[in-house]
Amino acid sequence: MDTRRDVFQAIADPTRREIINMIAHQSLNLNSISEQFDVSRQAISLHIKILTECGIVLIKKEGRERYCSIEPQKLSEVADWIEPFRKLWEARFDKLDTLLIALQTKKKTNGKRK
Repeated sequence: MDTRRDVFQAIADPTRREIINMIAHQSLNLNSISEQFDVSRQAISLHIKILTECGIVLIKKEGRERYCSIEPQKLSEVADWIEPFRKLWEARFDKLDTLLIALQTKKKTNGKRK
């Protein structure tokens, strides 16, 4: 049975986020990933299992080794969910920039009058 988890479960855990970050740059075997953490290989295997069930990590067998690689399209769900919040914050920062420019202009104008 293929259990599918929510992609947000994958990014909820800091260890899983770090694994995603590691394999985003290159495909790594389980031992290479495990060596980067102070937890057991079994714990890392469980994290990778969850990432696989979420559809973010693909495991490819090469000989006796299993290599993990990223499936970045699945992370687009997170990006799509975050997008409205990004736009909201950008609008707020734009307002702050406008206010700061106005305050700086006012300060320069007041300074020249003295």
